[in-house]
Amino acid sequence: MKKRISLIIACLSCLLCPVAAQQVEQLFPGIWKITYGWPERFRPSDFKEAPLEDGLRKLPEAEAPAFVHQIRFRQAPRGAVAGFRIEASEKIYGFGLQSNTFQQRGLRREIRINDSAVGDIGFGHASLPFFISSKGYGVLVNTARYTTFYMTSQRKLTDTGRAGAGEPDRAAASSPEELYNRLMTVAPDEVEFVVDGSQGMEIYVFAGPTVRDVVQRYNLFSGGGTLPPIWSLGLKYRAKNTFNQEQVLKFMKYFRENEIPCDMFGLEPGWHTAAYSCSYAWNPKNFPQPDKLLEATQEMNFKLNLWEHAYVHPTSPIFKDIAPYSGDYTVWKGAVPDFILPEARRIFSDYHEDLFVRKGVTGFKLDECDNSFQTASSELTFPDIARFPSGIDGEQYRQLFGLLYQKTLLDMFRRNNRRTLLDVRASYLFASPLASSIYTDMYAHADYVKMILNAGFSGLNYSPEVRNTRSDEDLVRRLQTTLMSSQMLVNCWFLSNPPWFQYDTEKNNRDELLPNYKELERKAKKLIEIRMSLIPYLYAAFAGYRFEGIPPFRSLILDWPDEEEVWEIDDQYMMGDNLMCAPFLDGASTRKIYFPPGKWYDFNTGTPYEGGQTLEITMTLDEIPLFVKEGTILPLARPVQYVTPETVFDVTCRVYGRPAQPARLFEDDGYTFDFEKGAYSWVELHWDAAKKKNAGRVVTSGKNKGKMYRVTDWVQY
Repeated sequence: MKKRISLIIACLSCLLCPVAAQQVEQLFPGIWKITYGWPERFRPSDFKEAPLEDGLRKLPEAEAPAFVHQIRFRQAPRGAVAGFRIEASEKIYGFGLQSNTFQQRGLRREIRINDSAVGDIGFGHASLPFFISSKGYGVLVNTARYTTFYMTSQRKLTDTGRAGAGEPDRAAASSPEELYNRLMTVAPDEVEFVVDGSQGMEIYVFAGPTVRDVVQRYNLFSGGGTLPPIWSLGLKYRAKNTFNQEQVLKFMKYFRENEIPCDMFGLEPGWHTAAYSCSYAWNPKNFPQPDKLLEATQEMNFKLNLWEHAYVHPTSPIFKDIAPYSGDYTVWKGAVPDFILPEARRIFSDYHEDLFVRKGVTGFKLDECDNSFQTASSELTFPDIARFPSGIDGEQYRQLFGLLYQKTLLDMFRRNNRRTLLDVRASYLFASPLASSIYTDMYAHADYVKMILNAGFSGLNYSPEVRNTRSDEDLVRRLQTTLMSSQMLVNCWFLSNPPWFQYDTEKNNRDELLPNYKELERKAKKLIEIRMSLIPYLYAAFAGYRFEGIPPFRSLILDWPDEEEVWEIDDQYMMGDNLMCAPFLDGASTRKIYFPPGKWYDFNTGTPYEGGQTLEITMTLDEIPLFVKEGTILPLARPVQYVTPETVFDVTCRVYGRPAQPARLFEDDGYTFDFEKGAYSWVELHWDAAKKKNAGRVVTSGKNKGKMYRVTDWVQY
């Protein structure tokens, strides 16, 4: 104890003097842990899954970045500070689910879980203390404290001399923009970050050598990417909050009678007896016979998803039991369970298991687990000063809350050997293995697309939902974007009819339908069918995420790290290895698209485009902005209305260009975790253009007992 006190006194006497790390430890090839001082008791790594070591060993060798042994630390009144210099040419990406920024160099990032992500300060539903450099390394601060990163955003006094006398005279500026511009002869190159209230910090460094290798190492270290159930790759439709049991069943029949594919049907808060906070008890007025609802849902082959949040209402059947294991502040009069404690997890998950999952509920929408600032004087969550029985405080628990909430329910599904895909409003570090898709309350189309790209740097799945639309064009283009994401989601909690019937809310709820609603319904149905046709391709991409750590949806820089043209592109991304998405924003019919090196083919027409150039592309609303890389064998399934354990997809293989590279499909039961025990197969697709007959060949290897795919045709483009 005396030794520790003397060290603290020494540090306090020299707050401005930087010191080296106390310890640098290599955990796996290409992964290092750096420790300084005394990091806090609760850290995100305490709740992560075990690394996928087999996958980590297959990655290329990588040396430690030079700064690993050069990071300088110091203790400031605000907390522990770390910093190092970066090269002038480096680009910075990541920081989790950033909504309105893509390239992060030159910015200040304040890492706080919060739904008020306006501006560019770094707040977000899954804002993470983790960034990636274009030079092929990633830096993660293993903390649940608020953390601020200065990404070459501030200039030190010691840099002033290097700038020389060439800086413009700002006193002579003729506009505010000119007065406050940041142009300097020498740009800052110092990265610094501070962990609030901490007497130390723990840093993980992930080496490349490429950006893609960095992302793979992080995902595999986190436990591998998620492999959701195959049915979750279809359409999810969320019904109006006020719907009763009869209306829900009527709406389900609409999809089946009109042969519009739909796998998942979501109920919003109205199913509870109390929703803010939650009772987790069926509302007998709206749902008098919930067991019959569940039976009918299963007969029509829907998977039912229930909205909730984790604030437990005093009338809930579990309130009395869970209150002793909850924080000292309520939210909407509801108890906030301490999910760090096994007792709280058991009470919460056992109730969900007995009342819902064993009766057929297949998933949940986890709302309100982010911090929500509603006004300048109030916030709809527990405060930073809250205390929890485990010993964690409100600030740390707020950052971890969404992550721990997911894990509590996902562990319950695992106990039942059932895979699911949750909707969730917040997540945090090391979430790669969690079968959840983040959604937001932000609806700018461009922000939607940025979040898809940024999620790919951070081990997150993000789904832009179709919700607020304002025209035929806006509706269709947003449907296309959600089709090209981890989950195709239409959220109509405030609409009595589908948005393709009427996108004006008041008219929709008065049943005043658009004169062309049938034409819009046709367009929506076609897009949903395209999504269903892509399920084999998407499922294989998620298998690559699981075993190799390759995110299914990702920025172009992960595939072309040396191609400078892609370093700033924030509105195009890859879907799997062979499809490039270029969403048309805000109902546009024309946009500029950069085609990386090689040849590309229009998914709709097969029209080829030479890569290495930017072209202006025009598309009608009947065309989806999807482009196929040359050398691709693209497996497209005949669309089905829904997916069951007995579904066998009839697949047509489109072959683009010559030579065609072999493609793989992943085959298991699609529903359970048996694949983790080796119960799966790989279906390899080969094309020999030299053969006039039987050019296509299918080779299956593995231990899967069933059959998921039947290749029926091959088409050469």
